[in-house]
Amino acid sequence: MSKVSTTEITSDSIASDNPIHQRLLAAYVYAQPQIEGELLEIGCGTGRGLEILVNAAEHYTGIDKYKSLTDELQKEYPQAKFISMHIPPLSDIADNSFDTVVSFQVIEHIKDDKSFLKEIHRVLKPGGKAIISTPNKKMTLTRNPWHVREYFAPELEALCKSIFSEVEANGIAGNDKVMDYHDKNRESVKKITRFDILNLQYRLPAPLLRIPYEFLNRLNRNKLDQADNSLVKSISVADYFVNENAEESLDLFYTLEKK
Repeated sequence: MSKVSTTEITSDSIASDNPIHQRLLAAYVYAQPQIEGELLEIGCGTGRGLEILVNAAEHYTGIDKYKSLTDELQKEYPQAKFISMHIPPLSDIADNSFDTVVSFQVIEHIKDDKSFLKEIHRVLKPGGKAIISTPNKKMTLTRNPWHVREYFAPELEALCKSIFSEVEANGIAGNDKVMDYHDKNRESVKKITRFDILNLQYRLPAPLLRIPYEFLNRLNRNKLDQADNSLVKSISVADYFVNENAEESLDLFYTLEKK
């Protein structure tokens, strides 16, 4: 799907989005071996990685707050089930319903993150697993006004361990090619944020920052693409890997088990 409304919904069809798209897709690729039985995805969005999930599970159910997206995905994947709802809670979903739950790049948008994880725990069957990903705050280049919060690795691990009996804390990291792009991105962002001498990006309410963030983020991605299109274009899922050192990874990638 190429539908995109903000840079927060990274497109698979915009050339300058490729490194981020591949990074987000990596979570689906590396979660696939752990997926079994009845699968629930919370935050299916535009359907990134949906082909992987549908083929890996006995049956797929996807949830997203945007009905226009779930309606479109239902037409494309009639064998699956899509529900539009605002979460938490996971309304009308019974306890112990799913063998696997995945939720990638969602928890940072949820105000009541503990309730969110409790709901995932509730709908998992005993012995079931949840796999979640979220940006690693240590690697964040600037404030993202679409996020309620971001996590350092120990913070998210502690939160998950307060609810789940088993937590495997890994990350999604990148090879030298990916980190070359990340470093160039960091330097480019610094050239923009150096003008924020009053540190307004952290002082102003998030809604006021979203329009300038969107403009500057898109401008920056396009600039990086124009400066080194071969690098931007060449990055693929294979350039990302699961890293046991979550603190040094681009994204946190945690597997949570319900006993």
